[in-house]
Amino acid sequence: MKTKLFSFVLMFTAMLSFAQQDAQFTQYMYNTININPAYAGSRGVLSIFALHRTQWVGLDGAPVTNTVSVNTPLNANNLGLGVSLVNDKIGPTHENTLSADLSYTVPTSETFKLSFGIKATANLFDLDVSRLNPADDDPSLHDYSNKFTPNIGAGVYLHSDKAYVGFSVPNFIESKRYDDNEVAIFKEKINYYLIAGYVFDLNNDIKFKPAVLTKIVAGAPLQVDVSANFMFIDKFVVGAAYRWSAALSAMVGFQVSEGLYIGYGYDHETTNLNHYNSGSHEIFLRYELFKNDNKIITPRFF
Repeated sequence: MKTKLFSFVLMFTAMLSFAQQDAQFTQYMYNTININPAYAGSRGVLSIFALHRTQWVGLDGAPVTNTVSVNTPLNANNLGLGVSLVNDKIGPTHENTLSADLSYTVPTSETFKLSFGIKATANLFDLDVSRLNPADDDPSLHDYSNKFTPNIGAGVYLHSDKAYVGFSVPNFIESKRYDDNEVAIFKEKINYYLIAGYVFDLNNDIKFKPAVLTKIVAGAPLQVDVSANFMFIDKFVVGAAYRWSAALSAMVGFQVSEGLYIGYGYDHETTNLNHYNSGSHEIFLRYELFKNDNKIITPRFF
């Protein structure tokens, strides 16, 4: 018989998994490859990205996420390649997800390109039994130490220098993480993503970019993230975002050099959870390597 502590922690972890599923990012527009493989190579340069997110600071067992990705176009054949690693800790669970992305891009007009992508994923899921403190050792729990599950996904991404819209399903296979009498308590469900954004040139020095992300997960409320960012003199970015019925966010960014961009985001919870945490923090670095013949004149805003 498991203790009440075990039941509480497991219920808390399951609640987080159903509410959130895939790791969420406030600044997803700079990290699109995590949810849409068609993004690979779309920036036209070798792009290296690293992000750290601490969610619901002060709440024991809250998510902590780290991700690193690299994506690049392949020379003269419309192909893009990407590799990403996501490390996600929630309560007594720990996941490492390694993904490889391949995209193919075709021009649809003088300004727009349409990219198709596929994603192959390897997931390692670990349940730290020592943090559950069961009254009696449950042998079935040991089956969830470094459990491996594969997955596949796909996406499409229509984009230009000023606009984008994409639809993706990063994981087609529903993977059970923990079963209690053959009922999946912790289960990776299928996530559907729709993203869009547009950059308006307000004048020579100011750009304005509204963007939206919509995520659909069976058994969970529709998640909608809307954001508005302003870029000043191609260097400074200031913006705000709202996650429907969940959080308000503030974002800032700075183009340190032609290749290096740094960004920070802060989330203030708008649900009852705001009484138990001091918000969520997110910081990222993006570094890009340019060839002599493809240096950008002004930074891409996404």
